[in-house]
Amino acid sequence: MNTQYTITELAREFDVTPRAIRFYENQGLLSPSREGSSGLRRVYSGRDRTRLKLTLRGKRLGFTLSEIRDLLDLYESPTDTTPQLHAFLATVTRHREVLERQLEDLNATLEDLAQYEAQARTLLESGKREPQGLVSDARST
Repeated sequence: MNTQYTITELAREFDVTPRAIRFYENQGLLSPSREGSSGLRRVYSGRDRTRLKLTLRGKRLGFTLSEIRDLLDLYESPTDTTPQLHAFLATVTRHREVLERQLEDLNATLEDLAQYEAQARTLLESGKREPQGLVSDARST
């Protein structure tokens, strides 16, 4: 069975804009056939639908479109899956490491904010108007 989809059908199904789908096509992630007298009507295959689904999943995971394209192309190659798995693992590992660093940065920022919040609350409770080091530092810059 050779199922075909229009750009509108895919946009509705995956809650993306037709413009986004055209962009993914332009980036080499999708390759619809063309129909109509001037070839303007895009017709997407089941393969394109699957590639769009995996592209959107990859974006949610933080992969670049280039990484997604490389992984999709590896996935579709009929060769041994070992290189595919190594490439996938390397990409996932890189992204996990980046996210862990970002999480450390976020946790440090949250700790700083909690300290500033506690200082401000203490100053408010003690009746002081200006927190030392916060407002006075801002005025000196």
